[in-house]
Amino acid sequence: MTDTSAIITAMQAEQDETSASEHGINAEEWDRLISRLGRKPNLVELGIYSVMWSEHCSYKSSRRHLSKFPTKNKHVIQGPGENAGVIDIGDGQAAIFKMESHNHPSYIEPYQGAATGVGGILRDVFTMGARPIALVNALRFGDPSHPKTRSLVAGVVAGIGGYGNCVGVPTVAGETEFHSGYNGNILVNAMAVGLADQDKIFYARGATPGNPIFYVGSKTGRDGIHGATMASAEFSEGDEDNRPTVQVGDPFTEKLLIEACLELMATDAIQAIQDMGAAGLTSSSVEMADSGGENGEGIGVEMDLDKVPQRETGMSAYEIMLSESQERMLMVLYSDKIELAKQIFEKYDLDAEVIGMTTDSGRMVLKQFGETVCDIPVAPLAEDAPNYDRPWVEPKKRAPLDMESIPEPEDYGEVLLKLMSCPDMASKRWIWEQYDRHVMGDTIDSSQSQGNAAIVRIHGTNKALAITSDCTPRYVAADPYEGGKQIVAEAYRNLSAVGAKPIAITDNLNFGNPEKPETMGYIVKAIEGMAEACGTLDFPVVSGNVSLYNETDGIAIPPTPVVGGVGLIEDLDKVATLKGAQPGDALILIGETKGHLGASLYAREILGLDGDDAGPPPPVDLETEKKNADFVRELVERGLVNAVHDVSDGGIACAATEIALASGTGVIFDPSVNDKLNTTAWLFGEDSGRTLLAVAGDKTAEYVVMASEAGVDLEIVGQCNKAAAKDLIILGTYGSLRLSDLRSAHEDWLPTYMSKMD
Repeated sequence: MTDTSAIITAMQAEQDETSASEHGINAEEWDRLISRLGRKPNLVELGIYSVMWSEHCSYKSSRRHLSKFPTKNKHVIQGPGENAGVIDIGDGQAAIFKMESHNHPSYIEPYQGAATGVGGILRDVFTMGARPIALVNALRFGDPSHPKTRSLVAGVVAGIGGYGNCVGVPTVAGETEFHSGYNGNILVNAMAVGLADQDKIFYARGATPGNPIFYVGSKTGRDGIHGATMASAEFSEGDEDNRPTVQVGDPFTEKLLIEACLELMATDAIQAIQDMGAAGLTSSSVEMADSGGENGEGIGVEMDLDKVPQRETGMSAYEIMLSESQERMLMVLYSDKIELAKQIFEKYDLDAEVIGMTTDSGRMVLKQFGETVCDIPVAPLAEDAPNYDRPWVEPKKRAPLDMESIPEPEDYGEVLLKLMSCPDMASKRWIWEQYDRHVMGDTIDSSQSQGNAAIVRIHGTNKALAITSDCTPRYVAADPYEGGKQIVAEAYRNLSAVGAKPIAITDNLNFGNPEKPETMGYIVKAIEGMAEACGTLDFPVVSGNVSLYNETDGIAIPPTPVVGGVGLIEDLDKVATLKGAQPGDALILIGETKGHLGASLYAREILGLDGDDAGPPPPVDLETEKKNADFVRELVERGLVNAVHDVSDGGIACAATEIALASGTGVIFDPSVNDKLNTTAWLFGEDSGRTLLAVAGDKTAEYVVMASEAGVDLEIVGQCNKAAAKDLIILGTYGSLRLSDLRSAHEDWLPTYMSKMD
C-alpha cells in the first residue's frame, strides 16, 4: 500500500545548495533560482529546474553562438524553436525534419539507447503533423580493437533496425566511422524526415487559457529519470552503477501513436502539441506554457498528477514529472473535442486522459494526492535559463605537411586497396542490410553504400526529397572553422550530385566539456564556419541539437558537428547516382585539384599521421563550391551524367573506385594528365569542391566547352574500361587491381570484424 503522506512529505521538503549540486545546478544557478522563486524550492521544483536548466534542454553554453546561424530563406516555413524545421517543397506540401543525439544512453545500453533515439526523433516529426518517410543515422564508434567497440556496434545497429523496421519507416542514409577518440563515448545521431500538408502543420505554441491538457500514449514508468541531466554530464569509467536507467522503447506502440495522432490532427481538435522527449512531462508542459497565449506571451498550467497513467505503483510527483518513458505525447485540446479524442485513442488501445488545464496564471501548479507539490512561475524555467558566455581560446593552427618529405609509395594499387578496406571507407553493408530501406515503397536510392544522398519519392508524385548526412571530424579537429565550412559544403555538394536543389539543413553538434576554453573554442569556430557556409550557399539551419560533455575521465571526443541536408528533386526522371557508369565513359572531374593531403585519409591510414602531425584540412572556397555544385546539378538535370560521386575521403582514386564498384565497370586512371602534382597528391588528395562524373566518352569536348562557359574547372582524369579490362582499376603505368579483389577487401572488413563476437 502506498504511503502517500511519506511521498508528500518528501516532495514538499525544502532543498538546499547541496541537493542542488547533486542535481547539476551550480552555486550561481542556485542563487538565480532562489532569486527568481523568492524562496528555496522543494524537491519537485528543484527537479524541474534542474532538467529545464540542463545543458541538454536550455543550450546554456551554446545558444548565444547558435544565433549566428542563418535560419531563413524563401523555402523556410519554420526554423529553430519548434519540434522540427519545416520547409516548403511546393504543391502545398512541406518537408519536416530534425536530427538529435542519443549518445550517452547508447553507450550505457546500446540497443535501447539507439532504439529510443529513433523513436524520439520520429515523435519530433509527427508531432508537427507529418507522416515520417525516412530515417538517417550518423554513428561514431571507438577503435575497432577496443574491447567494447564490437558489442556497441552490434547493439546500436540492432536497436536502430529493430525500432525503425517495426515502426515501418525506411532507414535510407547515414554514415559510420571508427576512431579511438570515441572509445569511451560513442555518438548516435538520428534524423527523421516527414511530409505534411502546409495547412495541417501543428506547433507547440498557441495554447490559450481554459483548455484541457491531454496526455496520450504509453503509461509513465520510472525509466529514463534524469536522462536530460545525464546528457549534460561527462562520463567516468566505472560509474555505471550510478547512471540513470535508459528508456525502453516499443516501436509497435509508436506506430499506433503515429496513426492515432495523425487521425486526431485531421479533426481540428488540437490547439497545441508536444512530444514527451528529454525531461518528459516537464519539458513538454513547460514549453507549451512558455510559448502559449495569443501573442506568445506565455500561459500557466495546472495538472493533477494522480490522473497521469502510471505503470508502476507508488510513483512520486518527482518521478512522474522527470520520467522519460517513451511513446508519450502532450496536447492542449479544444474543450469540446475531449470525447472525440478519447474515442480515437481508445480505438488504438492507447491511454488518453485529461490531466489538467491551461490557465492565465503564468505558473506551473502540480498536485498529487490532493496536495500542491509544485507552484512556480513558468517563464524562468525557459526564457530565463542561464545563458553563458563561456571563455574560449582560438584553436591553434597546424603547420602544413612537408610534401617533399612524403615518399611516393612503391605500389599505388596496394594503397588503394588499403584505403578502400580501412574501417571508415569499408562497406557498411553489414549495417544497412539490417535496416528496411524500402518499406513504404518510395525509396528510389539509398546512400548507405558510400553514395551521395538518398532519394525518396514524394508519394504519388514524380518529385522526391534528397537526404544526406555529413561530417569529417578530422577536418574539424584540424581547423574547426574550415572544417565547419566543409561539412555544410559537402552536404550541399552531395545533394546537388543527385540532381537535388539543396534547401536547408538540420544539425547535431557533438563536442566535449564547454567549460574548458579549448573545447569551447572548437565549438565557437565550428559554428562560425558552418554559419558562413550556410549564408553563402543559402542553405539555412532550420532545426538541430547540441550534445555537449561528451567526455570520459576528462578526455573529449573529436569535435563532431554533424549536418543533415535536405533538397528537392522536381523530376525523378532527372537524377544521377553512383550506379550507371558505362564501359567507354569518360571520367571528368569538376573542380580544381591541388593535391591537398593535410588531415586526409591518406595521411592517417598510409602515413600513420594523426593529430597535429597530420596537418591542416583543405581550405574551402564557398563561392567556388556553390558554382561547381550548381554546374553539376545542371548537368544531371539535363540528363548528361551516367554516374556521379562527390570527391571526399581518399580523393579521386577512391571516388572513382566507388563508382566502379557500384556500376560494375573498371576504371583507367592516367596520373600523367596532371603535370603539376606528384602522383600521390593527385590520386589521394582531398581538395574541397570537387565532383567526379562518368559521361559519354564521345562528348567530352562538349563538356569542356560548357565548363569553360560556366567558369568551372574541368579535368578529364580517366575512362571506364571496355572489354577485357572492365574488371580492372588501372593506375596508368603505376599498376592495376582487379575490381573483384577491391570489392572483396571493401565489403569483407566489417562482416569479418563482427563475426568475432564472443
